[in-house]
Amino acid sequence: MRAKDQLGKDGEDFAVRHLIGAGFQIVDRNWRCDAGELDVIALDGADLVVVEVKTRTSTDYGLPAEAVTWRKADKLRELAWRWLRENPTSRSVRFDVISIVMPRNGRTQLQHYRGVC
Repeated sequence: MRAKDQLGKDGEDFAVRHLIGAGFQIVDRNWRCDAGELDVIALDGADLVVVEVKTRTSTDYGLPAEAVTWRKADKLRELAWRWLRENPTSRSVRFDVISIVMPRNGRTQLQHYRGVC
């Protein structure tokens, strides 16, 4: 596995542990279709939450969450609608971003942004 791919997987695993610790129930991970991938789909009380996880080793090029541009947000909404067609629900849908800085030497930092797009 490439180092970048491993960093992404490690970040997603860290994010899932955070979500479970915060009381979320994980519904799906790494859901894929021809248009792309959703990292994590979870339940937070009555809400269905689509979670985008961004992981970097430093903030030299900005915070990981800054990579979620309006284009990425549009793509997440499109993917969420596709997921919902396969998994109908009457729950409200929320989009969260988890930003992780996972330095090679040092403490991992996580920021959870709720309802961002």
